[in-house]
Amino acid sequence: MSAEYPFVFGKDFMADRVGELSAQFSASEPFRYIVIDDFLPYEHARFLSNRFPQPDHPVWLDWKKRSPHQYGKQGPGNSSKFHLLDPTLRFALYEFNTSPFLQFLEALTGIGKLIPDPHYTGGGMHQILRGGILDIHTDFNSYTRLDLHRQLNVLIYLNENWEPGYGGELELWDSSPKLGGKCIESIPPLFNRAVIFKTDKTSFHGHPREWAAPEPLTRRSIALYYYTVRKLEGARYDELTDFQGVNRKEIG
Repeated sequence: MSAEYPFVFGKDFMADRVGELSAQFSASEPFRYIVIDDFLPYEHARFLSNRFPQPDHPVWLDWKKRSPHQYGKQGPGNSSKFHLLDPTLRFALYEFNTSPFLQFLEALTGIGKLIPDPHYTGGGMHQILRGGILDIHTDFNSYTRLDLHRQLNVLIYLNENWEPGYGGELELWDSSPKLGGKCIESIPPLFNRAVIFKTDKTSFHGHPREWAAPEPLTRRSIALYYYTVRKLEGARYDELTDFQGVNRKEIG
């Protein structure tokens, strides 16, 4: 990392860990996922945290116009307003679409020919305000804008000094709550922790427990999605985000 280019992935990003991590990813149930602590070089994580937009930044869409299943959730929607970001943060977000990071993901997951989304549709950055939730759901995985098929979610948390009373844990469920599914892992959103999982219509996830940290602390994450041209055998694809109704809050 240099002063001129403060966030650049080396060509061998995570090469010393990917073999062990890949074995864990492949053995996970009920869908493929992995939790990786100390994911980024520390100075990279600090860089993202220091430049993360505040709740009143103009990059965010109005969360009150969102579904009640996403109460208090801020997102940019896509990259159309990234020009409003600190240019160095914008550069850092683009680094997650470069070859070193894609090669790591392919080696980790065994999914080849991954394609990043230059538009960051639905992703880029997420921020949850006090009282916010994200209902258990599965994501859209048919991306008609580019005629691609979503395969992976990468979530990188930037919450320093998290405490259990703050809530906001990422929950992974073994099936639809409507069919008797249950939470199989509750993952605290710790600083520089990544959660990477296979995105399909069985990967039920969310954080239905409210974010209860004292203001001005927010639940902050980098959210990245990766695609392939081909459909994976046996997978079902659609454009729906299937909220399950575990928790929803009316927006008044």
